[in-house]
Amino acid sequence: MLALIAAMGMVLATAGEVWHLAQQREKELELLFVGHQFRRAIAQYYEHAPDPNRRYPTSLDALLKDPRYPSTQRYLRRIYADPVGGGKEWGLVKGPAGEIYGVHSLSEEEPVKKSNFSVVDKNFEGKTKYSEWVFVHIPKPSPAR
Repeated sequence: MLALIAAMGMVLATAGEVWHLAQQREKELELLFVGHQFRRAIAQYYEHAPDPNRRYPTSLDALLKDPRYPSTQRYLRRIYADPVGGGKEWGLVKGPAGEIYGVHSLSEEEPVKKSNFSVVDKNFEGKTKYSEWVFVHIPKPSPAR
């Protein structure tokens, strides 16, 4: 009877580890999706204005309603929560004037995924913390005239 109870305990412990790993992978996928949404929204905000007025947002709320236009211009439907860190706060990559170039999780946990990222996320390879997964917009250089 004790052997059976010990075996069941080991099976349950293994199942718990597998479940936790699957849950962490799901959160990673969600972080990649949400990060791409932020990156896309920041790019749209930047590229939506004429060249002399190109600026990055100074707050994430500007992605919900662009203050540069009298009519409603939305680049995000809502400010997503950090799926890994669990909070509403994001780490912000800011420029010298306080403009937001990108976002990252505040989580210091170690990711399960360390390789096989898409081309746009290749810089995530080998990172040891989710906070190092930085979703930043890099504008394309203007064509030479």
